[in-house]
Amino acid sequence: MAENKLPIYLFTGFMDSGKTSLIKDTIFDGEFTEGAHVLLIVCEDGDEEYDEADLIKHRVTKVDIENEEDFTAENIIRYADEANPDMIFIEYNGTWQISAVSDVLEDKAFSQDFDLVQCLTTVEGPTFDSFLTNMRTMMMDQIFLSDVVIINRSSDDLPKSKFRAAIKANNKRAQIVYERPDGSIDEKAMSELPYDKSQDRLDLSDSDYALFYMDIMDNPKDYKGKTISFRALIYNPDDYKPGQYVPGRFAMTCCEADIQFMGLICKSKNAASIAHKSWVDLTAKVSYEYDKDYGGKGPVLYEVETKPADKPEDELVYFS
Repeated sequence: MAENKLPIYLFTGFMDSGKTSLIKDTIFDGEFTEGAHVLLIVCEDGDEEYDEADLIKHRVTKVDIENEEDFTAENIIRYADEANPDMIFIEYNGTWQISAVSDVLEDKAFSQDFDLVQCLTTVEGPTFDSFLTNMRTMMMDQIFLSDVVIINRSSDDLPKSKFRAAIKANNKRAQIVYERPDGSIDEKAMSELPYDKSQDRLDLSDSDYALFYMDIMDNPKDYKGKTISFRALIYNPDDYKPGQYVPGRFAMTCCEADIQFMGLICKSKNAASIAHKSWVDLTAKVSYEYDKDYGGKGPVLYEVETKPADKPEDELVYFS
């Protein structure tokens, strides 16, 4: 075993959703592994198979786990000791409970030497809506640990807003990537706002806020005159300017080491009564005007209403 923790990359999703293709692209066609010895643990047999010659060529040791009860920390540790790999890829069975993975990760002996670096979930775009309707619990279980959800075979007519809402309700931090049938990434879909900016009133969810903040800072004139509402953490220390405060959220821009507060100036006659570091549900009118804190013109909120609010379960917001 290596001195540092052995990195694990977990691939989840239903059978034939593209897990095997993604793993093969990562190991065989890309530069990700760069000649490293990979232990590939495969937990299901889909239509697409691994070619033995490719596995040998790219220094991949493949082992199969056919039964859910055999997916244990003890077995994975044994496979790693036998193969002595540089990294581990796990193609997880889409019908198995994701809790089995959590049990392995939480095992004391396992956690000392292994580290889950990233979880990627593949979803077939044309069938995702049907799975949400008929197998929602199983579908959401696959997404629970995901860092990235790849919706492949994506077309322009997919209900992307519905998909995003379903994924974010289960896993706020997951990044969503849309892959076209030709394998290219749909950059336009990834940059689409999760709300209709043409509306006069915008009721923003926690999942909306980070993208909203970036857009209002880039295009403040688009929001002038609109009414917005969102749950906010208040910046309002005793020495702050009278008559205003800053509502916002802490956002994870790329990793836990890169978290920053993203707030907007809000003017209010009641500013003195809004406690520093309190949580409120804020409704405000957006103006576009000069403010010294912006060093020029920018979006300035005018409070319409505030209500005390509970701290959200996840205080962070995410850019996806």
